[in-house]
Amino acid sequence: MTLALADYTTLGVGGPARRVVVTQDEHELVTTIADCDRRGEPVLIIGGGSNLVIADAGFDGTVVLVRTQGIESQADTCGGAWVTAAAGEPWDDFVAHAVTSELSGVEGLSGIPGCVGATPIQNVGAYGQQVADVVARVRTWDRVDGVQRTLAAAECGFGYRTSLFREDLSRYVILDVTMQLALSPTSTPIEYVDLLRQLGAEPGSRRPLADVRAAVLAVRRTKGMVLDPTDPDTRSTGSFFTNPILTDGQADRLLPATAPRYPAGAGQVKTSAAWLIEHAGFDRGYGNERSAISSKHTLALTNRGHASANDVLDLAREIRAQVLAQFEITLEVEPIMVNCAL
Repeated sequence: MTLALADYTTLGVGGPARRVVVTQDEHELVTTIADCDRRGEPVLIIGGGSNLVIADAGFDGTVVLVRTQGIESQADTCGGAWVTAAAGEPWDDFVAHAVTSELSGVEGLSGIPGCVGATPIQNVGAYGQQVADVVARVRTWDRVDGVQRTLAAAECGFGYRTSLFREDLSRYVILDVTMQLALSPTSTPIEYVDLLRQLGAEPGSRRPLADVRAAVLAVRRTKGMVLDPTDPDTRSTGSFFTNPILTDGQADRLLPATAPRYPAGAGQVKTSAAWLIEHAGFDRGYGNERSAISSKHTLALTNRGHASANDVLDLAREIRAQVLAQFEITLEVEPIMVNCAL
């Protein structure tokens, strides 16, 4: 029996798999993958499927669905709380748990789809927070050495929307993630304009965690970034392209004076992929009845209901080519591509 992988991704594209295994506990997860590795069987690991583009040809191997769950906390008044969540725990459930437990540090990451185990891979970030800021350690199954291995945050190679785990997807299976959160009923300082406007707050202010979570969810809904089966704009991978990081020299040479520029470390500047796309001539809603740019968010490429992976990729190629032609900047893809590429 063939199983359509489109059913396991938020974008809703992807062809058949040879086999799909649902793993409910850690032992089943590790033994399934280890068995496939011994037999030379290709493996694709899927959590929430929110950051995947799978080819129309599908995946000729075993797809492992990670459904492990559980959250455990330890706290003291000096170091804050260490909260460990299983890889298959839905990320937004974890954020809700932190907020109701008055643990600060992830409230700005509310509403992001997917599972806890996927967040270090992409170093998920939004509204001034990123997973790398709170990760204490990541416990993994090392497929190369055949052992459990725990990596401290400093060993995870975190960067802008990347990590050691993303750089080598075939090696580490994330089993659980431990995060260190502050014992506080209020948020970290708020700087993002959209969030400040929603809260009626001043830059650098702190607000009750529940208020910040509600505001983040409200802002994300206006951008089609909270999963809603009635809203086709949410049938996407979220942001399809990352914001380019340029050297100061590249920015001076390539960016118009009106283009956004944000500090990105010594001698580097981050600019807005959405600004580049819009100024390359693409409006929200651009596309066709199969795949189009979201009507709410320029960076989201959506499945309007009957798109194939190639429909989405063709739109992405068109956008990328025009941005390159106009600005000499190559947009990098954010989602993980399975058997497909731009």
